[in-house]
Amino acid sequence: MRILLALLIVALVACSKESPLDEILNSNSFAIERVMKNLKKHEVQIIYTQIDRDDNGKIKFTDFEFNVNDSVYFYPASSVKLPIALMALEKVNELHEQGINIDRNTIFITQSDTLHTTIEKEIIKIFAVSSNKAYNRLFEFLGQDEINKRLKSKKLVGRISHRLSAFHSHNLKTQSITFKKHIEDSLPLYQQKSVENQQLPKLSLKKQLKGKGHVYNDSLIPQPKDFSEKNYLPLRSLHGIMKRIQFPESFEDFQRFILKPEDRDYVLNAMSALPHEKGYNKKKYYDSYVKFFIYGDTKKSIPEHIKIYNKVGYAYGYLTDCAYVKDSKNEIEFMLSATIHVNNNKIYNDDTYEYDEIGIPFLAELGRKIYDLEKQRKN
Repeated sequence: MRILLALLIVALVACSKESPLDEILNSNSFAIERVMKNLKKHEVQIIYTQIDRDDNGKIKFTDFEFNVNDSVYFYPASSVKLPIALMALEKVNELHEQGINIDRNTIFITQSDTLHTTIEKEIIKIFAVSSNKAYNRLFEFLGQDEINKRLKSKKLVGRISHRLSAFHSHNLKTQSITFKKHIEDSLPLYQQKSVENQQLPKLSLKKQLKGKGHVYNDSLIPQPKDFSEKNYLPLRSLHGIMKRIQFPESFEDFQRFILKPEDRDYVLNAMSALPHEKGYNKKKYYDSYVKFFIYGDTKKSIPEHIKIYNKVGYAYGYLTDCAYVKDSKNEIEFMLSATIHVNNNKIYNDDTYEYDEIGIPFLAELGRKIYDLEKQRKN
């Protein structure tokens, strides 16, 4: 009898302990309320991680999820650039260890490109303004097979299969790449040959067919859009990647991105830097240009004491952000990842999506609510 009573008490306590996300999502905030009233349409998924440290600095994560399901498809858009940037740094270091004298600052050019650049410059473009061309260059450097092998080895669910906004986006053959010490050099430091990658099977997930129509070659096709051959990076994997780069010591060696300390410092700086800090025009590329949480619905400056290490994605009506937020002034830190779908007319590829009206206001308000909650936790 006593055992049954004890079990009942434990069960009641567990049931009464609500996720902080429940209170936030049930708030009377207009930006949140209108989305929650149409939750099925907006396909919202959220992961929030509280970060606590003991007296020895050891980190404890407490994760809260809302509506997260790896088997329900959403289009990750530019959020896939986060693992690609980290893998490119991993690979260039591995090549260096094999005796190939290149690093992230070595000049390279891809086969059909006209731009000589470096791994470092392309990673800055990825985080500062979410450049598709930068992502595509690093995609050529890695190749589909290697990308997915690395994901799998780190115990990350996902499938990255194509370039972004390119006519040859699904071409299985990568372009050859030449690394040089100087642009004018006739002899390369390293020549990476073109590689033929394997044809990946179509995804088998829920909600791969989307909407009632899509635009193709300027014509409206009255059929759902099929996402079964598109990139796939579920929210748990994206959140897990952010945890790995921010807190590598919390993971087994094989799960980490193996980076030199100086490369990790560099990529963290690139993730948190504001566009104008990397040379972009502040009027066009305002502080929150690619930072949706907390500040996404304003063009005002982000305070210096708040750093947002993140990667966003937006395409086909999907808005995604994955961030580690750190406020040095108030000693606040947390992680937040979320995705929302905004496509009222259910037509894809027509560039008619409610990003500014519904999606970004929701993510910004969600970020503010979590930030306020963290302030209360620290008091």
